[in-house]
Amino acid sequence: MRVHIMVRGRVQGVGFRYFTATRARALGLGGSARNLPTGQVEVIAEGERSALEALIRALREGPPGAVVRDLEVDWDEAPPREREFTIR
Repeated sequence: MRVHIMVRGRVQGVGFRYFTATRARALGLGGSARNLPTGQVEVIAEGERSALEALIRALREGPPGAVVRDLEVDWDEAPPREREFTIR
């Protein structure tokens, strides 16, 4: 499974991508996280649905200093292609 997540709020400059990568790697997920010029963080994660759901729960909280206002989550049944989780 693959999930595309747009995270809105105060999510840049607070270690959000590092937090995301740490959680994703611990859950055995592949994918990436990157800052967008709009102030959002884009996350693409691939793996087992239960692990992806756990990542989404973690992203709703975020690291200390982050204020997550909204998550836009789009699911895709495509098989995972990425084995590692990277920060872009």
